[in-house]
Amino acid sequence: MTDLLSIPVKLADGRETTLNDHRGKVILVVNVASKCGLTVQYEGLEKLYEDKRERGFVIAAFPANNFKGQEPGTDAEIIEFCTLTYDVKFPIFSKISVKGEDQHPLYQQLTAAVETAVGEGPMRERLRNNGLATGDNNEILWNFEKFLIGRDGKVAARFAPDVTAEDQRLVSAIDKELAKTA
Repeated sequence: MTDLLSIPVKLADGRETTLNDHRGKVILVVNVASKCGLTVQYEGLEKLYEDKRERGFVIAAFPANNFKGQEPGTDAEIIEFCTLTYDVKFPIFSKISVKGEDQHPLYQQLTAAVETAVGEGPMRERLRNNGLATGDNNEILWNFEKFLIGRDGKVAARFAPDVTAEDQRLVSAIDKELAKTA
């Protein structure tokens, strides 16, 4: 299995990179969308980033259009939306696919590393009630699912889309990883 942090990704400005730039930090990987009912989570995520980045915390946002076309924009439009609407300062990567046949290798490894999400609330049931397929438990359920990568580069936890940046389960897990040394 390839080192998770060495998987090639692109920043939204088109530069090729990897998550290796953040090796030794605690990384929260989030699949995001601009036209989702959960988009307001950007506000809490930015606050979380601002509160903890000096301690070695970073959020890596990966826009994805896998769920009802809720991220239709170009990378440039996504950056503009995030900056103007939520003053996002954490890194935003180029749009990828987080599930299905064209799932990005990063998400293949993330979902294989931790198959079930912590804090799954009413989201899966709401989706089913609206006639939307929810897939297997190990698939990405919806926008704003979160993966916590520890300083050691390994996935420490996975959180359901309805777990917000203020949720104590997420905050505690981040603080636990921040307390560790690489």
